[in-house]
Amino acid sequence: MELPIIIQGGMGVGVSSWRLAAAVAAAGQLGVVSGVALDASLARRLQLGDEDGTLRQALSAFPAPEVAQRVLDRYYVPGGIPAGKPFRPAPLLSMRPRRHANELAVVANFVEVYLAKQGHSGVVGINYLEKIQLATPAAVYGAMLAGVDYVLMGAGLPSEIPSLIDALTHHRPVQLPVAVEGSAAGEAHTVALNPPDLTGELLPPLPRPRFLAIVSAASLVSYLARSPRTCPDGFVLEGPTAGGHSARPRGKMVLDDNGEPVYGDRDRIDLAKVAAAGLPFWVAGGQADPQRVAAVQAAGATGVQVGTAFALCRESGISPQLRRQLLQRATDGQLAIQNDPVASPTGFPFKIAQLEGTAAEDGIYQARARRCDLGYLRTPYLRPTGRVGFRCPAEPIDDYIRKGGAAEDTMGSRCLCNGLMGTIGLGQRRAGDDTEPPIITIGQDIGVLTELHRRFGEDYAATDVLHHLLAAAHSGS
Repeated sequence: MELPIIIQGGMGVGVSSWRLAAAVAAAGQLGVVSGVALDASLARRLQLGDEDGTLRQALSAFPAPEVAQRVLDRYYVPGGIPAGKPFRPAPLLSMRPRRHANELAVVANFVEVYLAKQGHSGVVGINYLEKIQLATPAAVYGAMLAGVDYVLMGAGLPSEIPSLIDALTHHRPVQLPVAVEGSAAGEAHTVALNPPDLTGELLPPLPRPRFLAIVSAASLVSYLARSPRTCPDGFVLEGPTAGGHSARPRGKMVLDDNGEPVYGDRDRIDLAKVAAAGLPFWVAGGQADPQRVAAVQAAGATGVQVGTAFALCRESGISPQLRRQLLQRATDGQLAIQNDPVASPTGFPFKIAQLEGTAAEDGIYQARARRCDLGYLRTPYLRPTGRVGFRCPAEPIDDYIRKGGAAEDTMGSRCLCNGLMGTIGLGQRRAGDDTEPPIITIGQDIGVLTELHRRFGEDYAATDVLHHLLAAAHSGS
């Protein structure tokens, strides 16, 4: 399999949609779907009626038809639920997920990858967050059932994923370690998955996808590459300007006058050290320029990962109205992207587009009732009883403190789960015709948006982004 030069980033919740990934893959590069919260997004799309039948078509291809049928029976609403009616919730993640929770997760990941792979012979990947450990076994298995070509994972150190993929290739039972705050040293917590429980039979071995670890330092490359058990098939090196979460600055956290983390020389990734590991790697964050592509390749990289340029193309999952607003503000030079050190419940800095009418506005953030009903970014913790509980700094403050959390952690913490759902038009409907406000994340290097708008217009396509990025290659220079 020839390695791609361009990896289209797996962004947000549903921003990297199957339509976007399919367009990039069909053009010969690596199209990537976001694997975050696919269970909830599939459940909500089915409740909206699946007007064009696309989801039901994919469900009909699932290798265990009775499992797909149970998902349909639980969530599909012909014609869609009435306007204003809340969505039926998907199950919250847990240490011991119920059968229907695993079935929905496996089926949802299958559907997204299956649709992304239709109509072309290109390669498709799926992007996960290591932080969301409870979702990983079922999600990865569902993607592999659909023949996913690459699995990518960041927001943590994904040392367990190569062996997880190896086991799931043969439908073997897996147990993934789960970090639980307050646990004693050596105390193990895991989330398990037994594939035959879901498929009902032992299927033939699956093709093994390549695994790319998304990391922010050469030292992490060395750590993962030192053992066959932890070694990925390649790396994505993500700098601090990339959208979504970014690593904290190395050393003491220092904020600038805008309240953003200050990154310095220690945070620069040594490409020569990475190249010495002998594995393919791609560079992400501020790389959406043909000269940058050529420069990192000259330094030993296979290519680049690009997110923001694809986030505002026509195949993106961002709601069209928000996408147009973002592009207009960017081309007018009036779009600010703040790397907020406290907005994410994870504690990692998170890039938020400062756009009116979204939860980036303090007034909207303050007016929103705090709740945690999606729960993907909750942290498992050990209760005094010895049982595992869950807490999130974005939940009601009294609840968080009652669970042993520190009050200062809640200040400024925004509900990314609900906000990111709102960005793709799937925000939960609340009482009084209220809908969860969106939160939009893109990278801070947005100059490429002006160039794409100038060359291709406000409704530019994913293929336009590729033409821009590969201009030097196309010209033979």
